[in-house]
Amino acid sequence: MGTRSGMGRRLIRVLAAIAMMACALPAMAQEQPKTGGTLKVRINADIRATDGLNRDANTDTVLHQIFETLVAYRADLTVGPALAESWKVSDDGKTYAFTLRDGAAFHNGDAVTSSDVKWNWDRRMDAANEWFCIPFFDGSQGLKVDEVATPDPRTVVFTLNAPNALFLAQLANVQCNGWVASPKNVGTDGKWIADSAIGSGPFKLKEWVKGQYVTLERFADYKPVKEAPSGFAGSREAYVDEVRFMVIPDTAASETALFAGELDVLPDLESSRVEEAKSRGMTVLSTQGLSWTAILLQTKDPLLSNVKIREALAHAADINQIAAARTNGVAAGDPSAVAQASSFFDGDFLKWPEYDPVKAKTLLDEAGYKGEPIKIQTNTRYQGMYENAVLLQAMMTAAGFNAQLEVLDWAAQLDNYLAGKFQIQSFGYSARLDPSLMYGVILGDKATDPTAQWDSKEALDLYTKSMATTDPSQRKALFKQLHALMAKDVPILGLYYEPSVDAVSPKVKGYSVWPAANPRVWGVWKSE
Repeated sequence: MGTRSGMGRRLIRVLAAIAMMACALPAMAQEQPKTGGTLKVRINADIRATDGLNRDANTDTVLHQIFETLVAYRADLTVGPALAESWKVSDDGKTYAFTLRDGAAFHNGDAVTSSDVKWNWDRRMDAANEWFCIPFFDGSQGLKVDEVATPDPRTVVFTLNAPNALFLAQLANVQCNGWVASPKNVGTDGKWIADSAIGSGPFKLKEWVKGQYVTLERFADYKPVKEAPSGFAGSREAYVDEVRFMVIPDTAASETALFAGELDVLPDLESSRVEEAKSRGMTVLSTQGLSWTAILLQTKDPLLSNVKIREALAHAADINQIAAARTNGVAAGDPSAVAQASSFFDGDFLKWPEYDPVKAKTLLDEAGYKGEPIKIQTNTRYQGMYENAVLLQAMMTAAGFNAQLEVLDWAAQLDNYLAGKFQIQSFGYSARLDPSLMYGVILGDKATDPTAQWDSKEALDLYTKSMATTDPSQRKALFKQLHALMAKDVPILGLYYEPSVDAVSPKVKGYSVWPAANPRVWGVWKSE
């Protein structure tokens, strides 16, 4: 009890510091921006491709500087303009008419038209391209886009089967990469040209040296919307001439590069390293995060298909201890798909099988567990995933499991995730800016979607209802029902939400963090 109280006091101090940082940001933004120079940003692994389909968090971050979605999330998690400068919704809530930004152009000089938007949409929704966000729009999860029309070059009209609270949110979904690309990225064979990246964003692809860096250069003809920049929405005016995303897998090496002036921005600074970074003169920016760290449980596995074994695992894991150890007391344990940064959050979302190793052993006996090995897949590319796996293995062992670590390359682990080939994985989900989006990524039919962690018709029905209603109180009630059901089924073990903590050189100006955590390199400049 005393430990949790101490952790609470530390958390209050951290949040107070964050609030002070937030108050200081406007003053920093008043400095006169300077153009020119190169901004160097660390990514811990190379991007996977440029088509938006073969993706991970690093790929999302880089491509969203090059391409633009119609709408995007603001820092307060509302939806604002990006490629579309405005939109109108019909009285029945089923038709959305978007007006494209005046002067929007692709990097090859072609004007962006409504026909380009429709071309991208049709390509994304073609099952042959295996866009993982198709279920969000094809009606299988409630929302269905019936038609996309192009009445004039600057107007594109989406017609839905029914009103839906998440249509704009899904269009802005960072992980979906539902941005608009030039049709000239695709060859005569209908396939994406390897490494092609003709977008309409503030930066264009200059050079990609695989395994080393991705260099972007400022798009001189970019014409931003008039709304102030916020999150991924609003003006995306670029100031630096180039941005180099440097692939530095090793965390210690990336810190050394930052301190030596060879790196300007270090996203996702380890919470335990904040004071060291400050002592070296770096600026550290923080906010509550939305990236969910979790332990994936393969419910189709012969052992883990037994709900008693999954319940035993939940009782064996002290998620508060794991969260405190990994975030240096900054974040508390959170087993729910509703983040503490969300306006929907309250204490009910912390209800979960309590930490009780004795009860875990009893459940294992009742399940007939005989010490069969259970492997926890992890990797050392993401230090948090590895350390969480080590802590979980120790806790499982203490509760009577024969838990074994299986350390893989990140690429191999990700491939296994995509194919559903694991018993347990230490994993993390990129930020989803609405709880329905997080539930949407973990729910589904495992027979057709191996990445689905929770195969439950009852849960899927609740999730569908959460999208169909726009009333916040009704949505919150549905989220509570979903969480209670998840605590019963234990298809996944939520640990905590990563705080968004970035360290930057004191020469970097205009940079800020936000709950989605993806770095934004427009609006940023460097002083002498």
